[in-house]
Amino acid sequence: MQLRALRRDRAARIGPELFLFERAFADCLDRLALMQRRFERGLLIGCPDPDWPTRLREFVNDVEVRDPGRLFAEAAAGDTIVEDGWTPASSDYDLILAIGTLDTVNDLPRAFRSVFRSLRPGSLFLGAVSGGDTLPQLRSAMRAADLVTGIASPHVHPRIEASAIAPLLSHAGFVTPVVDVDRAQVSYTSFEDLITDLRKMGATNLLSARSPQSLSKPALAAARQRFAAAADGSRTVETFEILHFAAWTPPHSPQLRRMMSR
Repeated sequence: MQLRALRRDRAARIGPELFLFERAFADCLDRLALMQRRFERGLLIGCPDPDWPTRLREFVNDVEVRDPGRLFAEAAAGDTIVEDGWTPASSDYDLILAIGTLDTVNDLPRAFRSVFRSLRPGSLFLGAVSGGDTLPQLRSAMRAADLVTGIASPHVHPRIEASAIAPLLSHAGFVTPVVDVDRAQVSYTSFEDLITDLRKMGATNLLSARSPQSLSKPALAAARQRFAAAADGSRTVETFEILHFAAWTPPHSPQLRRMMSR
């Protein structure tokens, strides 16, 4: 978790790459626009763009911001968070929006339970995480590198499958969970261009079991070659799978029940 925070701080310093984060955030705003409801107090978890809270206030009276990275949090006048080590006040919010961080916690069920405890009855939990089909070309390139070294090293952290999110949300106490899959395809001229984007997203290897050494020249050459071999012409298309989810806390009133069933 400390490394995750440092990686996000590095992204903030060098200038974050926002196109995937923005794609997920804009989709969440579109979903909020369809609900015909104004929320009283919201929490935004994950905020690489300091303009996001202002845009979210179109639907929420009061927005609090938390981010795993200190620099992103400070830029948005917020605080830091480790989602599966967080002890929130009970029934504090009626909306929590989580963008692009929950796939990198150690205990996702615990993080979901913490979010549930912090929400009032009839409140909305909305978010987006990186899914299991993300970065297939990078994973293939890393396998080619491992063949050269003769050692299988963990390079990409495990990601949750779309089919697992709804059961986890239900187990945490949420009702009517919905999960949608968005696959963004991005073309790259080189392996290095992809790695640069991942650094600017704070999305490089966070695993505690990662190798402490950089790839050797032969291993890096094998990774580059495998990545280039997947190209259609001069560019290789990489896939980023974004899993959007929405769920509610059980309501007390019939009016809220009707709103949730729309």
